[in-house]
Amino acid sequence: MTSEISLDKVSADKSGEDTSLSSFSRYNGTDEISEDESKLDRMNIASALTGGFATDINVDQATINLGNQLMFMSIVILEIPSNILLQRVKPRKWMAGQVLAFGLVASLQIFVKNRTGFLISRLLLGLCESGYIPGAIYTLSTWYTKKELARRVAIFFFGMFGGNAISPLLATGILKLDQARGLRGWQWLFSLEGLFTISASISIFAFLPGSPENPRPLLWSGLVKFSPSEAQVLQERLQRDEQGNAPGAQGMHISLQVVWKTVSHYKRWPHFISTFAVFSTWSPLTTYTPSIMVSLGWERIEANSLAAVGAALALVFVFVFAYISDVTNQRGASVLGAQVCYLIALVVTRQVHPHVGQWSRWGLWTAANSLAVGYHATQNTWIQLNCPDPRERSIAIAMFVMSAISGLMVGTQYYQADDKPFYQTGLRTQIIMVSVGIMFSTIQLGIYIVHNTRVMVGKLVEDGNGKPSQIYVP
Repeated sequence: MTSEISLDKVSADKSGEDTSLSSFSRYNGTDEISEDESKLDRMNIASALTGGFATDINVDQATINLGNQLMFMSIVILEIPSNILLQRVKPRKWMAGQVLAFGLVASLQIFVKNRTGFLISRLLLGLCESGYIPGAIYTLSTWYTKKELARRVAIFFFGMFGGNAISPLLATGILKLDQARGLRGWQWLFSLEGLFTISASISIFAFLPGSPENPRPLLWSGLVKFSPSEAQVLQERLQRDEQGNAPGAQGMHISLQVVWKTVSHYKRWPHFISTFAVFSTWSPLTTYTPSIMVSLGWERIEANSLAAVGAALALVFVFVFAYISDVTNQRGASVLGAQVCYLIALVVTRQVHPHVGQWSRWGLWTAANSLAVGYHATQNTWIQLNCPDPRERSIAIAMFVMSAISGLMVGTQYYQADDKPFYQTGLRTQIIMVSVGIMFSTIQLGIYIVHNTRVMVGKLVEDGNGKPSQIYVP
């Protein structure tokens, strides 16, 4: 997390962009670790299912799906209010408190005994997490320039998607503790990974920098050091990137009028519909891929290890598509390219799966998992780059996460018990939803291109508030 910055090195580069890639890159570290830990706690249910969790508490697959729905629903309900509170309380305090509460609830899942306890625990997990992801992403946007942002958002999502990869790997070892000290393997899983998350909250309190205006961490400045002149350089490079406008700030007052203006901005709604549709298909993959590996004939430990491969490869594709979008500045084309690749993987999996052997089937499911979220960080950055007002950007990010989490909530029902073991009907639903998402991404790209063309030929001069019409990033 060390971040010693040389003023001469930053000033030597006119744009500050190349130097910033190394100088400020470690800012992501604490956010990524905490998101990784919360992801472990949210998704370790998939590994717990292979360790007899559902049988021990006497619930069926429908209850597991309902519990996940309640968790995602509670995230959505408090997403925008949490993001407004984050601006008032400041990220260092609010995010650390959220992660601490999340870790405590996750650890207490070891005491779940029945259906009611399971549903309450999932609801509380969602309430504790609400607002964290949009708050963290918005905070990143206040530190990095437009050209750097997609890669930084991708690195942040490494925590989310990396947790999905690490969770089954950790489970392969933790589940071996079954019956140690009288606890089942899934109880060890919940307790240990919950403790990891609590430790992450301490790291946020200690090390997370405040803001470009006040970069000192909350508790200790021993590892992250910015002199006043270095902080000034950091602010100036952001101002240059904003072309004289005020850069994104923390601690803003976000009025209900700004919230309504952002929500009612219809030209950005295809972003959210596309995100809802495509991201919904990731939910059943994260929950049931380890169980599918068991159905393919592997033992519990092997199944969790093999399930981690696709999730790990997803990190590569997230970064690759983010890198392409940053280098080319073709945000819409990068999103569409990633979504089309995922659609192809799903179609091939559904058509070929019944006709091949064990390892080929594993390869198909691995391909689907690895391409499932390649577009996600780039879609988020695309939205941010088209929100010049930092207050509007903050709410738009919350709307993006709300649409994604709403999709996950719906997606929990795609894989049903009567469709086991390989969910052919569920795969068909996923193919339909990804196709819908691609259609709306195409519509979004078209809206931006048509709008920009009308501005360039003089047909659109002012927006509804009398300001010059915005040029969108297509």
